[in-house]
Amino acid sequence: MTLRAIATVLLCATAALTACVHMPPPDAARDATMNPPPLRVATYNVSLYDEQAGGLLARLQADDADAHRIAAVLQRVRPDIVLLNEFDYVADGSAADLFQRHYLERPQPGGADALHYPYRYLAPVNTGVPSGLDLDASGSVGGEGRDRGNDAWGYGLHPGQYGMLLLSKYPIDAERARTFQHLKWSDLPDARRPMDPASGRPFHPDAIWSQLRLSSKSHWDVPVHTPLGTVHVLASHPTPPAFDGPEQRNVHRNHDEIRLWLEYLSTDDRPWLCDDAGACGGLAPDARFVLLGDLNNDPVDGSGDHSVIGELLEHPRVLRHATPRSEGAVDAALATGAANLEHRGAHAHDTGDFSARVGNLRVDYALPSVGFSLQGNGVFWPRTGEPGAELVDATDHRLVWVDLAN
Repeated sequence: MTLRAIATVLLCATAALTACVHMPPPDAARDATMNPPPLRVATYNVSLYDEQAGGLLARLQADDADAHRIAAVLQRVRPDIVLLNEFDYVADGSAADLFQRHYLERPQPGGADALHYPYRYLAPVNTGVPSGLDLDASGSVGGEGRDRGNDAWGYGLHPGQYGMLLLSKYPIDAERARTFQHLKWSDLPDARRPMDPASGRPFHPDAIWSQLRLSSKSHWDVPVHTPLGTVHVLASHPTPPAFDGPEQRNVHRNHDEIRLWLEYLSTDDRPWLCDDAGACGGLAPDARFVLLGDLNNDPVDGSGDHSVIGELLEHPRVLRHATPRSEGAVDAALATGAANLEHRGAHAHDTGDFSARVGNLRVDYALPSVGFSLQGNGVFWPRTGEPGAELVDATDHRLVWVDLAN
């Protein structure tokens, strides 16, 4: 019997009433530290929102069927870090608590083992927050329903609607997180100010334009301390480039919300780029990141200005990699007739299942920085009849993931 075997027997003998756990040899432990497993990072627009304040909490308390399916998808993919778009912000964290305890931390039908995230980040967003201004040029401020939402800093029927939630298995450095909720649109150099095509004048008077916030929700830079080192999660959810008029104010805002990341990744000085705590400048040149979110912009199809998403995908700090894909997206396009539309992009790359009039689009992104090695990626969109296919209709978006190594 070897000395290592004798040591194992003695260790088990001291714990006769418990199961013996065989520890890996020192070389294996050292190798796991020096060569950690791939880090899986994901983005997922979960559509867990409600039109009433407190409505999401009520949905979750009522054993919401869609929340169960969302949790099952997350249990199947098991990301180490995941950004959830369209998860209503509740300041005391009660909605996030309930979703984690009652859904993620319990095995779900169609899912897998319970999934625990000891760390999370959530913060206020602009959606549904009254501006006190006539932002839609309707002649009145606020009102009911959509009128109220149109005059909020970001469209929403109550403060926090369509918020964001970041979940992580690894420590989040909340003290160093940066948010850009209050950054003024007019502070962005060469901002695309909406214009009234009939008069040729700005859509928003100067007094309103000077106060408008750029981010329809918020832009976050959240450092996470992972086995691969510190990873900056760059999270956002720009407004859809639709639901406006000939001035195309949402088209221009979507463009500039995405362009803000181009500015943030620039290595040049950006003294105007100040976060909500007053610190100015972009991301350090040596920082590694994963840019996550529903950016509401397909590279070639749908509405919006595609040039800006193209610039982001081709940015020198963004890792060149194969586009995440699924076969389920192709089947869905054929089933809805979307494949018959004049789409130029490959349906295998789509991440959203929209109406037959719009078609399916690629709008959700997980973009790692240079400095990482891509080990794999994908879109969770099984083909009809495959395991998990019954889960995806809980939201009109699909989870996108990347596996990263040093």
